[in-house]
Amino acid sequence: MAGLVGFVGVGRMGGPMAGRLLDAGYRLCVYDPSDAAVAPLVARGATRAASPAEVASTAEIVFMSLPTPDIVREVALGGNGGIVNGGTVRTVVDLSTTGPGVATEVAHRLAEKKIGWVDAPVSGGVTGARAGTLAVMVSCPRPVYDALEPTLRIFGKLFHAGEKPGLAQSAKLANNLLAAAALVATSEAMAMGVKAGLDARVLIDIINASSGRNSATQDKFPRAILPRTFDFGFATALSYKDVRLCVEEAEAMGVPMVVGSAVRQMLAVTKARFGADSDFTNVARLLEEWAGVEIKG
Repeated sequence: MAGLVGFVGVGRMGGPMAGRLLDAGYRLCVYDPSDAAVAPLVARGATRAASPAEVASTAEIVFMSLPTPDIVREVALGGNGGIVNGGTVRTVVDLSTTGPGVATEVAHRLAEKKIGWVDAPVSGGVTGARAGTLAVMVSCPRPVYDALEPTLRIFGKLFHAGEKPGLAQSAKLANNLLAAAALVATSEAMAMGVKAGLDARVLIDIINASSGRNSATQDKFPRAILPRTFDFGFATALSYKDVRLCVEEAEAMGVPMVVGSAVRQMLAVTKARFGADSDFTNVARLLEEWAGVEIKG
């Protein structure tokens, strides 16, 4: 039997990852404000805590999977209910996407309490979380990485990005910028092709056999756009947040983000048009409306 670990944030991504820990024989202490999110794990034997601090007073290793940098900061450091106030925790593993700024800030604050910090943002969506096929980008001291490796491998393929806090976050932002850029550019190209008279599925097949193939043509369009479901599993607000963080971090380092800024604006318009909780594949619907076409199989 594996040991006891804590998990804070067991929603769309955190829930499947926590479930994989249970599958692997770990005992879990979990916290989430949503009863519906916690219930399936409690039914399988997990213990529900009343706060992040209670999780951190129960387990030496606490995972977090949370939607925004502000929530990560609050859960880790806030008030009497924050993880920093736990009496047992020794290592916090953040599976969220926060950007390097917040990661560095929280790492330094936790270090004052002798609590280690591990950046471990993941890529691969809900499907990857369920299947254990996520890309897990990790930055932390090498001995800490070596100790955590068997547990982290439960989630997917590992990449040690370096030892400095925030390095894995920079890698994640770079990846998510490219994923969003591919979706936006492909939506533009597909709207143009369909308006010219091409069949959408034929055009996707042509692109996937040619030099323009990308994650949107190979996965997002066949799975969620051509069938008109727009349910790939990633909220527009979260994609916008990731791209915004990437652009802001790059600009702070003096790296121009001309294309990145355009992608951010496209996601901002999509969020305003279809709502924060809409799937980010709705950017294709935005292009459809502007072009007066329908991209369907």
